[in-house]
Amino acid sequence: MLERSIGEFSRFAVIALGTAIFGFATTEWRWALVLGLGVYLFWILTQQHRFNRWLANGRRGPAPTMFGIWGDISDDFYRIQRRHRREKQKLHAMLRRVQDSTNALREGIVALEDDGNLAWWNPAAGELLKLRPEDAGQPLVNFVRDPGFVRYIHSSEPGAHDPITMPAPGDDARILQLELTRYGRDEALLIVREITRLHNLEQMRRDFVANVSHELRTPLTVISGYLETLEGSGLAPQAWQRPMAQMREQTARMTALVNDLLLLARLETSDRESGRENIAVSELMQRIAQEARSFSGGRHEISVDCQQDSTITGDATELHSAFANLVLNAVKYSPDGGPIELRWWVDSRGGHFGVSDSGIGIDPVHIPRLTERFYRVDAGRSRESGGTGLGLAIVKHVLLRHGAAMTVQSSPGRGSTFTLHFPGQRLATTSAA
Repeated sequence: MLERSIGEFSRFAVIALGTAIFGFATTEWRWALVLGLGVYLFWILTQQHRFNRWLANGRRGPAPTMFGIWGDISDDFYRIQRRHRREKQKLHAMLRRVQDSTNALREGIVALEDDGNLAWWNPAAGELLKLRPEDAGQPLVNFVRDPGFVRYIHSSEPGAHDPITMPAPGDDARILQLELTRYGRDEALLIVREITRLHNLEQMRRDFVANVSHELRTPLTVISGYLETLEGSGLAPQAWQRPMAQMREQTARMTALVNDLLLLARLETSDRESGRENIAVSELMQRIAQEARSFSGGRHEISVDCQQDSTITGDATELHSAFANLVLNAVKYSPDGGPIELRWWVDSRGGHFGVSDSGIGIDPVHIPRLTERFYRVDAGRSRESGGTGLGLAIVKHVLLRHGAAMTVQSSPGRGSTFTLHFPGQRLATTSAA
């Protein structure tokens, strides 16, 4: 630009010098100089006007042919314009490819802006959520009115945007899974999947497990009753004593498995949230500790540390089951004489129940799968301990119904710490300890 300005100044100097020489020759040099400068200024303004008119017309077609510095500006602007047009075409082509690919997806995709207003959606989302083109710009909750979804999309709690399941709007026979991802400023992306077939298969599995478990209770009760009668009557031959003891042991194990399956089926099939009973945490912990001492037979040191006398709201039976499963697992997998500590404390994040032991520990690779049904870190040892393989699965579902979560800290040979974290709204502190 500096070189162009120097060149233009040189042209101006030549014009001024030429008009001055012409003026001296004609003795009217002042008027000649003014005339020359006026002609030059008119030429400059004319080119500027042509350039401005081209800009005002939307830069259609190539830039006008001009000379001097305006010619250089025009050429540069035209090159920039062509480069911009090529970049714009590339961007449009990329957007078309993205739009074509999202339109081909079977999953619905909804882009939200301004805290939940519809910005864009693909055809699959329009079909699943019954959205029309004229709905753009309106809040999504105007069309998806399920109360659970309304709470879901407006929630700001961590982990609140894990996928949820709900019936499709206007068609309860279709089941949808929705997952919200927030990004940018007040923007979000909603993924919608139809999972009707998976939902029906899962419901069939639950019904099958519940029905079979229920049907098994009657024959197990009959077998257990006859075994007790034979043992109590003293009529059974001596040679039968050992087989009968094994039968009684396996019957008790099968009964425990059936009871756990029925409890898990009830927790899975119930859509309601847990109850709202007021449960004294200290009393619950003392009761579970006493059960654990009886189960241990004095082989372990079991202590209770309740830092604050709190009341938790929920289902007493379910919470007792969750707490007891963790404590009894600690007893099963801790060596004789090993300490087991039950702790409860409250902080700004809520209430926390922890169970620490000095047992065999767990390799971190197994921790993500601990709450799966029948998953065993050491199958042989688990069978020897008499576990059903459903305890932590029950804990998981109890926590889901109470809006709580579980963390595990463990390493082989160094024991384990299982901690249940309850949200603050579940607590009602009565007094300081």
